[in-house]
Amino acid sequence: MNRELASVAECLLFVAGEPVLITELARAMTCETSEVRSLLYEMENTYRDEGRGILLLVTDETAQLTSNRKYFDAVERLIQPEQKKNVSQSILETLAIVAYRQPVTRAEIESVRGVRCEYAVTQLQKLDLIHAVGRKDVIGKPILYGTTDTFLRKFGMHNLSELPPLHLEEPELGSEEEQPV
Repeated sequence: MNRELASVAECLLFVAGEPVLITELARAMTCETSEVRSLLYEMENTYRDEGRGILLLVTDETAQLTSNRKYFDAVERLIQPEQKKNVSQSILETLAIVAYRQPVTRAEIESVRGVRCEYAVTQLQKLDLIHAVGRKDVIGKPILYGTTDTFLRKFGMHNLSELPPLHLEEPELGSEEEQPV
C-alpha cells in the first residue's frame, strides 16, 4: 500500500466527516479513480484486520470513515444522547420491501404490506434511506423507489448483494388429524 496516498485519503475523509464520492477523492488526490478505489479497499481491510476504533466503509460510489460498531456502548456513554428515535415497524417493513424489490412503486409496496404506506415512504425519504429512481412505464407513470447510498452506510453494506437472503415461510399444511384442536 502506498502509505503517502493512504495518509492523504485518510486526511481527506477525516476532514470531510461524511461520505465522499470516490471520483472526488481521485480528483483531490490527482489520481486515477481505479487507483483510489483499490487503495480504499486495501485501507478498509487493514483497518478491519487491525481492529481499529475507526473503520473505513467503501460503497460502490463513496468512502467514509466511521466508528467501529464494536465500541458503540462506549460512544453512547460519552455522548449520552437525550433520546433515541426509534423507527416504527411499518417503516422498517416498507424499507425491507424497497430494499429487496427495488425499483418498486408505492402501489406495489402497499400490495405486499396490505395497507397504505404513504407516511412510511415519506419518512424513509426524509431519512434519505430511499429515493425516487425513475417512473414506471405504465398508465399514470408512478414513481419507482430504490435505496440510497445512505441506506448502505446505515446498515454497513458495500452494495445490495450483501442483503441477507430472503426466506419466506409458508404455512405447513397437514392433515386435519395432525392439527391441534
